[in-house]
Amino acid sequence: RIQLMESGGGSVQAGGSLRLSCLVSGFTFSRSCMVWFRQAPGKEREGVAVIDSDEKITYVDSVKGRFTISRDTAKSTLYLQMNSLKPEDTAMYYCAGYAGRCYTDPYWGTSSIYKFWGQGTQVTVSS
Repeated sequence: RIQLMESGGGSVQAGGSLRLSCLVSGFTFSRSCMVWFRQAPGKEREGVAVIDSDEKITYVDSVKGRFTISRDTAKSTLYLQMNSLKPEDTAMYYCAGYAGRCYTDPYWGTSSIYKFWGQGTQVTVSS
């Protein structure tokens, strides 16, 4: 059974940092396409960062230089280090993924591609 479980969200002030985690089970994590999405109220789900099976990383422009995606294959855990947080980063954050290569940019950010999702973790940034 494939499961993804996010944690690490919370409330911070602008300029602060958070690290999100996503524990993955049920498929070969080391050779997987893993993505962080976020969804703010009234907005569509947005792909934030992706790490491909060959470790190639891509970010959406709005988080470049502030967010870092990584994975620890020994722990089957995906991370998103978020620094210099802004109020516009406020959203529910989700991890998603599958075994295999990612779609090319920008298609990796299409939420309908991903069948397996975590339950989400809320990030709130106050000004």
